[in-house]
Amino acid sequence: MRLLPREEKFFQYFLRQVQLCSEAARLLAQAARQGEAALADASMKIVKIEEAGDELIHEVHNLLNSTFITPLDPEDIHALASHLDDVLDGIEEAAHRTASYRIGAVPPQVIEVCDIIVNCCTALEKAFTSLSDKQPLLEHCIEINRQEGLADRVVRKAIADLFHEEKDPIQLLRLKEVYEILEKTSDFCEDVADVLQSVVVKNS
Repeated sequence: MRLLPREEKFFQYFLRQVQLCSEAARLLAQAARQGEAALADASMKIVKIEEAGDELIHEVHNLLNSTFITPLDPEDIHALASHLDDVLDGIEEAAHRTASYRIGAVPPQVIEVCDIIVNCCTALEKAFTSLSDKQPLLEHCIEINRQEGLADRVVRKAIADLFHEEKDPIQLLRLKEVYEILEKTSDFCEDVADVLQSVVVKNS
């Protein structure tokens, strides 16, 4: 019998945070298909989502500081909160740069990486749902790792093609930066998956 209750609200916070990541990622991917006006509108909406995410992270930290027995190791809770914050920040930064740089028609490779980030966030939602329900989650982490590897390959080829095909040096630098931010955001998703896999090992 458990003598002291463990605070399970952390799982609710994590699920809400990753849902915000998914919402922002879908907005970015949809806007990338629709053009500059849609990107500007999506960027403003994603800023609001990112602010809501920041509030959630503060709540996680406050709860962590006031909870005696946690459902996961405190360092894992902190790492998950931090990496989820990175994911949402990355999506917000990608949206901001893509909108503010006014790059014209969005290259299909940018849209492809945006879709990959949507896939990563969807897998993260499934993983955190499994964590909350005490169900196996490794398959979702493996899928995130696979998607991150795909993002790496798409971005490497896209940047190589830029240097061969783009004649405007300013446009080249703008697009290169957008690609790198998107690729880094997929890395952040993988960081979350890595912590989740560590949690599984610790609790197996």
